[in-house]
Amino acid sequence: MSVDQQQLIDAAKSVRKHAHAPYSGFFVGVAVQDENGNMYTGCNVENASFPEGCCAEAVAIGSMVAAGGRKIVGIAAVGGPDELVHCAPCGGCRQRIREFADENTEIIYLNADGGFDNVGIDDLLPSSFSLK
Repeated sequence: MSVDQQQLIDAAKSVRKHAHAPYSGFFVGVAVQDENGNMYTGCNVENASFPEGCCAEAVAIGSMVAAGGRKIVGIAAVGGPDELVHCAPCGGCRQRIREFADENTEIIYLNADGGFDNVGIDDLLPSSFSLK
C-alpha cells in the first residue's frame, strides 16, 4: 500500500493546532496510516503533573490500535512553538512506532533544513528491540 505523504503531513499540521502544550509551548501533530488505508491523528497533551502528558505519536497510535489497526504503513510528525521546526519523534515514541512498523514503514518528519525526511524504522531506531 502506498502512502500519500502530503496527506499525512497536512493531517499532522492540522491536528497540531489542537495540542494542549501550556507548559512547553511546543505543539506536535502526528498522522498515522494503517494497513487498511485508514488515517488516525494525534496531538501532544501536556499535564501539570509533568511528565505525565501524552506524546502525539502515542495518541495517534493508540487511536489506530483502538480502531483495530495493527500496522503502521506511514507516519508523519510536525511540531514547533509557533512556526514549524525540526521535530523528530522522541526515543520513547521511536520504540512505540517500532512496535507497529516494518521495513516498509515510511516515517516522515521535518528536518533541520525545513524539508521533510522520509526514513525507515532502522534509520530512526537502529538496533531496535522487538519481540518479533
